[in-house]
Amino acid sequence: MGTAPPAEPGATFLLVHGAFHGGWCWSRVRRLLEANGHRTYAPSQTGLADRRHLLSRDIDMNTFVLDVVNLIESEDLRDVILVGHSFGGRTVSGVADRIPERIAHLVFLDGGLPFGGLSRLDGMPPSARAARMASADRFSGGLSIPPPPAETFGLSDPADIAWVNRHLTPQPLSVEASPLPLKNDIGNGLPCTYGQFTDPVFPGVEPSAAYARNRADWTFVELPGGHDGIVSAPGPVATLLQSLAS
Repeated sequence: MGTAPPAEPGATFLLVHGAFHGGWCWSRVRRLLEANGHRTYAPSQTGLADRRHLLSRDIDMNTFVLDVVNLIESEDLRDVILVGHSFGGRTVSGVADRIPERIAHLVFLDGGLPFGGLSRLDGMPPSARAARMASADRFSGGLSIPPPPAETFGLSDPADIAWVNRHLTPQPLSVEASPLPLKNDIGNGLPCTYGQFTDPVFPGVEPSAAYARNRADWTFVELPGGHDGIVSAPGPVATLLQSLAS
């Protein structure tokens, strides 16, 4: 009796979460991608989610970037479709700057971009920066920022809100204060796609979305759902990502 030929291997997706989140937030998107034969990775960044026991004042953007670079190199991943959501846009920008040869496509989903290599805090209006630092000081003596309610991320379904609230963890303040100098332009010449969630639009990513919209060499798309559309609208997200694997 003959054996079936091996299945055509799917694409490799590496999904990087944003502030307060963890690898858990990609579970619905991962399920859809894996059902179509793709391989997915969704690590939690140091100090967050299932790695919250590693929270310290020493965590910086280099830590976050190395979390991903080391995973790619340890697993010998190639032709990776690297996806960054929200704050994860900064992380994947750093990864693309260091190991572009491993990446087939760079995707930002409501991603924040590291303009001028500035830290997240330095890129904020002074009043917002002061409020964020004061919140961390009251909450943890300046170690971490308390997570906001899930509704902040554009969620409206009670079940989604409860699920996200249950999983959110404090964000290391030190990583938000850490600059991310790049040796190359954002994207490092890789094929780049920026997806903006529009229902509702998340004000914090508007400068990054505007930058992406005006890059003639990038693809810009609008997606349904609010900022956490990876939770509330995983279908369109998975469809977009799979289209990049074709």
